[in-house]
Amino acid sequence: MSTADTTGSNDSARDASLSHLPDHIRRAIEITPASTRERIIDITTLGRRTGRARRIEICFYRAAGNTYLCSGAGGAATDWHANLLADPDFTFHLENGIRADLPARATPVTDPAERRGVLAEIVADLDQPHDPGTIRPTRLEDWADSRLMRISFRHRP
Repeated sequence: MSTADTTGSNDSARDASLSHLPDHIRRAIEITPASTRERIIDITTLGRRTGRARRIEICFYRAAGNTYLCSGAGGAATDWHANLLADPDFTFHLENGIRADLPARATPVTDPAERRGVLAEIVADLDQPHDPGTIRPTRLEDWADSRLMRISFRHRP
């Protein structure tokens, strides 16, 4: 597993929702750059129509000092995104080397400038030699319509 970027970026100070997590879990979330394999998690949302738990595999990303879920290039509608719009509380399941089921909350990123900045960081990270060719395309304009949610990690009740 990659380690957290320590080149001057102070992600844990910027994302206060990570501060209550044990160090090994926080470091697993803060990985950047990261391979596609390291980004894979599961999330469990509540179905917006059924109210039943829905667990899917998805990639998470680190950008602008925060954690994000993103639908990727193309911007097609996704059930996970619709479910989180209806009920933003979900479970973030870490799986790559560290297992943890974390209560989380999703907030849609709708501000155009913020979206562009976050998506630019995501695309730039995907376009690095540490993970060649696994998620394509890696042009910002292809990601402009992506579903994008900022994640905050909640304390356990």
